Amino acid sequence: MNYRRSFLLQGACTAAGLAAARALAQPAEQPSRGALIRGSEHWTTKKTDAGDVRLFMWHKGTDDMRKGTILFVHGSSVSATPVFDLQIPGKPEASTMDWFARLGYDTWCVDCEGYGRSDKWRPVNADVSCGADDVAAAAEYIAKNANSPKVLLYGSSSGALRAGLFAQRHPERVQRVALDALVWTGEGSPTLEQRRKRLPQYRASNRRPIDRDFVRSIFTRDHPGTSDLTVVEAFADAVLALDTSVPTGTYIDMSANLPVLDPERITVPTLILRGQWDGIASFQDLSNFFAKLPNPDKQFIVMPGIAHTSTRSKNWRLVYHLLDSYFSQPAPVYTG
Repeated sequence: MNYRRSFLLQGACTAAGLAAARALAQPAEQPSRGALIRGSEHWTTKKTDAGDVRLFMWHKGTDDMRKGTILFVHGSSVSATPVFDLQIPGKPEASTMDWFARLGYDTWCVDCEGYGRSDKWRPVNADVSCGADDVAAAAEYIAKNANSPKVLLYGSSSGALRAGLFAQRHPERVQRVALDALVWTGEGSPTLEQRRKRLPQYRASNRRPIDRDFVRSIFTRDHPGTSDLTVVEAFADAVLALDTSVPTGTYIDMSANLPVLDPERITVPTLILRGQWDGIASFQDLSNFFAKLPNPDKQFIVMPGIAHTSTRSKNWRLVYHLLDSYFSQPAPVYTG
C-alpha cells in the first residue's frame, strides 16, 4: 500500500469515527407530534423502447416542509411503502416518511419497475440501471409537481446503488445523497459470496419468489436480535400484501456485475452509512469507495448495533438522527 492510499484510508476511518462521535453526542431533533400529515398517491411514466411504464409514487408531508424534499429508494426484495411508510399502532417511528414529514421534510417514495403497484408487464429483470431510470422519472415528477428541482436522496442496499447511479448520472438534480448498506466491489461480503452460488437460478428467470421466511431472514441473516420481531412481522405482512415475487436484476448485478458505481463521478455531497454487522457492505470496501468521492462534503459513518436494515432496527433513532443531521446540514460558506 503506497503512502497516498494509506493516508486516504486513514482519513476515511477518522472521518467515520468523528462523524459517529458527533452524532452520538448530539440529541436527535424530535418531530412535531401534532402536525397533520397528508398522504397522496401519484403516478409517473418512464419512457422505454417497449412503451410507457407507469410507476407508483407515494407522498407525505405537512404544512411545514421547510427542510427540503426527500426521495426514498427501496432495495431488492421489497417495494417502497412497507419500507418507508409502515404503519404500526403505537409505533410512530415505523413510518420513516411520517417521522421526517413531522421534522419538516416533504417526503416521497417510488415503487421501482417490477415492484409493488408499479408496472410489471415488461419482460425485464429490473437491474440497477433500470432502477436508476425509475429514480430519474420520480425526481423529474417531483421537480415539475412539487417545485423541488433538487432532491435529498436516500437509498438502502440495492436502493443505494440505484440512488448512487442516479446521482452519478444527474448530479444537477441531487442536493445531497445518503447511501445506506451500500456495496461497491463486493470484496469481503459473506452474503454476496453465498448469493453467487445461486446465480444460475437468478439468471434463469426475471423474477424470484419471496415468502414470510425470506422476509424474516433479511433481519436475522447477519446478526439476530438487531430488530424487534413484532416490527418484522408487521413488515412482512405489508411486503407480502404487495408482492410474492420480485425481480432478479439487482441480485444478479450485486453478485456478478459489481462495481456498478464509479465514486469519482459522484460529485454531490454524500453520506455513507454502514451497519456494524452488515453482511453485504464490508468496511474496507466502503472505505475505498469513500476515499474516491471527490466532494469534500462527505461522511462515512458506522452505525453500532445495526446489521443490514437500519431503519427497521432497534437503533432506528440513531439512523433517523444521522439522516436528519446530514440532510439539514448548512452548506459551507467558504470552500477555498
